[in-house]
Amino acid sequence: MTAVAEHTTDQDFERLVAPYRRELYAHCYRMLGSAHDAEDLVQETYLRAWKGYDHFEGRSSLRTWLHRIATTACLTALDRRGRRPLPTGLGGPTDTPESALAERADLPWLEPMPDVLGGPDDTVDPGAVVAARESVRLALIAALQYLPPRQRGVLILRDVLRFSAAEVARSLDISVPAVNSLLQRARAQLGRITPAEDTVPAPRSDQREKLDRYVAAFESYDIGALTELFTAEASFEMPPFATWVRGAGNIGRLIDTHCPAERPGDLAMVPTSANGQPAFGMYLRGEDGAYRAFGIHALTLVEQGISHCAVFFDTGLFRLFGLPAVHGAASS
Repeated sequence: MTAVAEHTTDQDFERLVAPYRRELYAHCYRMLGSAHDAEDLVQETYLRAWKGYDHFEGRSSLRTWLHRIATTACLTALDRRGRRPLPTGLGGPTDTPESALAERADLPWLEPMPDVLGGPDDTVDPGAVVAARESVRLALIAALQYLPPRQRGVLILRDVLRFSAAEVARSLDISVPAVNSLLQRARAQLGRITPAEDTVPAPRSDQREKLDRYVAAFESYDIGALTELFTAEASFEMPPFATWVRGAGNIGRLIDTHCPAERPGDLAMVPTSANGQPAFGMYLRGEDGAYRAFGIHALTLVEQGISHCAVFFDTGLFRLFGLPAVHGAASS
């Protein structure tokens, strides 16, 4: 036992591990694809670390040790859970957006990650911020779900967190050649399943203008203005509904048919961020005039416009995003 560990108090332990909380949350999220489960697993990691800290001998860094605990906890959790897909990973788009939506409440859907919990620290090197945002993109997290859990863990530890092969081998209790083999297979599999998409982001000034127009179009319930913001090949999906569409025109028809808003002012959009990308909490006005949580919009913006939108109708996500369940009241 080290002298540091022997005399560590609760406050000392919290001070030592606090700087790793956001990184651990993002790691657990990448592994599990669930914002709720990631929150639980970070708490489990800290509890296991606190109980085992007297035996931490400092042969690895505290960061490496914490990620070893977190990875082990995630792999154990994944033994009991299936992968979390998005609708776009289950089949092709519908050509009839006006048709009834196919709800799949039985599936454990992929969830968005609140940047407030696991996003990059904007005070660090700008290049590191960009890399951190890329590592939690929804498309990447969805693709990771197709990897076997151990391959997924190795890929994240090596390619995202940049641990050495020896560190990963110690973390997973396997050999270095086994790490290299798992990594090679994971990279090949990810290359086959990662969707091809335009990754050239819109300039920041254009992003702000497009996002302002997006809010205005929804809040005024202007389907035409909304349709103009999407690229020709944009995709729009809405878990827990397996139905999704491709193309700006189809997106407009889907929203026009299935959105419960009836008139301008029925919707309110509150800005947030998810998976390193722009997002909004959408609220629907009730008969009493209050706006209640309805869904989280996560957007991908490219130079040509919005290339992807996922709307998550799990209102339990609003708490994780720091958004209220009720957003004010409508004006008379």
